[in-house]
Amino acid sequence: PVKIRQVKETDNPLLSKMIRKVFEEHDAPRKGTVYSDPTTDFLYELFQTEKSILWVAEKNSEILGCCGVYPTTGLPKQCVELVKFYLPKESRGKGIGKILMEKSIDWAEKFGYSEVYIESLPQFSKAINMYQKQGFIKLNNPLGTSGHTSCNIWMLKKL
Repeated sequence: PVKIRQVKETDNPLLSKMIRKVFEEHDAPRKGTVYSDPTTDFLYELFQTEKSILWVAEKNSEILGCCGVYPTTGLPKQCVELVKFYLPKESRGKGIGKILMEKSIDWAEKFGYSEVYIESLPQFSKAINMYQKQGFIKLNNPLGTSGHTSCNIWMLKKL
């Protein structure tokens, strides 16, 4: 069975490699995205931030994906960002992403947030369709200051 657990320090190199591989697979921009963000190599440390959490799906000690929420600088007080939502090719289409996303959104509510924000890229169109099915609506402008300047799709969900 697939186990969903919080990120561990030993996950850092595995998660950063998996995330960058997803970018390479989709030929997504490397600059101005998570790909070149130095925090991508230190996700365990990043998610020690208050009112943030990163969930990792694993089976037989193999990482199947991750997703979390993080209080990105500059977002409205009641808003959190859905972040680090990546699954390797082998994990897609099995419901793992939906479980990770829903667990992250549930925790956003537990933390007291009333809105969840996402930044994405056209290269991740399947994920964008999933966001829309989950009730996210497109925005005309970014919120907050993630530093991911290449992202040009912004979405928001009211909880």
